Amino acid sequence: MVLRRVGKYEVGRTIGEGTFAKVKFAQNTETGESVAMKVLDRSTIIKHKMADQIKREISIMKLVRHPYVVRLHEVLASRTKIYIVLEFITGGELFDKIIHRGRLSENDARRYFQQLIDGVDYCHSKGVYHRDLKPENLLLDSRGNLKISDFGLSALPPQGVCLLHTTCGTPNYVAPEVLQHKGYNGALADVWSCGVILYVLLAGCLPFDEVDLPTLYNKIGKAEFSFPSWFSVGAKSLIRRILDPNPETRVQILDIREDEWFKEGYVAIKNFETEDVNLDDISNAFNDPEDQQGNGKVENGNAGPLILNAFDLIVLSEGLNLSAMFDRGQDGVKNHTRFVSQQPAKVVVSTMEVVAQSMGFKTHIRNYKMRVEGPSADKAAHFSAILEIFEVAPAFLMVDIQKAAGDSADYLKFYKSFRSKVDDLVWKPPAEKSRPRVAKMPRR
Repeated sequence: MVLRRVGKYEVGRTIGEGTFAKVKFAQNTETGESVAMKVLDRSTIIKHKMADQIKREISIMKLVRHPYVVRLHEVLASRTKIYIVLEFITGGELFDKIIHRGRLSENDARRYFQQLIDGVDYCHSKGVYHRDLKPENLLLDSRGNLKISDFGLSALPPQGVCLLHTTCGTPNYVAPEVLQHKGYNGALADVWSCGVILYVLLAGCLPFDEVDLPTLYNKIGKAEFSFPSWFSVGAKSLIRRILDPNPETRVQILDIREDEWFKEGYVAIKNFETEDVNLDDISNAFNDPEDQQGNGKVENGNAGPLILNAFDLIVLSEGLNLSAMFDRGQDGVKNHTRFVSQQPAKVVVSTMEVVAQSMGFKTHIRNYKMRVEGPSADKAAHFSAILEIFEVAPAFLMVDIQKAAGDSADYLKFYKSFRSKVDDLVWKPPAEKSRPRVAKMPRR
């Protein structure tokens, strides 16, 4: 095997591959430590306007340096590549352990839950809310200790911001207040997800798991679930306090630490490494002006949303909507709507998926195109719509929504309800008080 060097690291085989990156096994030549090196193409990241999102995610990972969080060592860069050096985790996902073994023993479940609470509590102390806690995002190291990963949907709100508004996460693990689109406390939403995880560890199945999504969300909202016979009294008591649908009365991490069931065998981590976090390497990796010039239209593959060219924008503009020329239906305008967002594409897709499912629709996603389908409003016919994300300018996305099946009345009902629930995604232009008003020409 031919090894190559990146800084002080010898880079070897590929151990994983995703949409934007390859993950390589590498070794620190100074210490002999094994690491995972995520390799990203700089021009692709910049061309797809993913730089801010990736910088945010890796900044958060550098900020939360805790034994139960996957460690980000450093970020390196060349003219063409960005190298994110991560802790090498060998034990796989906690999810796989549940799949292979079924439910865990009470002692094993409690130990993982104690580590989860320690890690999540530390994240919260740094102002970071994960928002996608589930067994698939919990890794295990060679000693069997928990490692929280995947901060792609996490939030680091500005100081003084108390409530979050973006609906995201995996439906079975999401707190009821997140689904209500009224703002939520990120810490309490994470606590709910931890409670679902504890139940899964002890039961080997989900507390809320329905094929019919409206039924699922209704049960989550009312915290309707039951315990298997083998749950201990202490475990049931703690889970009931965590899975409280009212966030104002839900138990907080401080109270969880004082719970008798939780404290059994608990060993707090003491004197773990703390250090000042320097984020300069992250900024420097993305700030070479010579590499920020990408040009050309990107095809709609796995990499990112389709970038629209000037002609596309003319066709889609409100004033020159030529699409009506190609719409043979009589109610084309009623069946086609759009909005603009400044949120990252990953957040837009995740939010739209959760909202559509909360409305009772099934969702099918491929790249940055989502199909929603389900019964019509009167349950007598089938309704479906296509939602596709386009990039129209740096930091601006357009969500294009079209009816695929059903009548216009069903589409309008769907759009009005859907649009109100994703209002936090929608970019609203600032008031332009100084601009003189121009009379609009009447349409013929």
